[in-house]
Amino acid sequence: MPIYEYEHLGEGCEHGKSFELKQSIYSDKFSHCPYCGEKVKRLISLVSINTPKGNSDLKNLGFTKLVKRDDGIYENVTATGKESRIWDASKPETKPDLKSKISD
Repeated sequence: MPIYEYEHLGEGCEHGKSFELKQSIYSDKFSHCPYCGEKVKRLISLVSINTPKGNSDLKNLGFTKLVKRDDGIYENVTATGKESRIWDASKPETKPDLKSKISD
């Protein structure tokens, strides 16, 4: 469930000038503080998004990254175990083993 930030329009209460609440994304936003009843507004907060930084991060997360090297030739920069480092589109045996990386 998302955490929303609210700010009192007045002085605030024992929970401070601003506070956070977990609530469903489908719930209506609060117009009054659930603690003191004073009017509040919902703030727009910064979000944190973490994306893989490099090939090793992608590999650890189970992704396959292919980099085109020539016409129909790709390098599997996230190859693991028995996978071929080079994938030649005309040779099916060099295709990355995606089933070994995909799990429920």
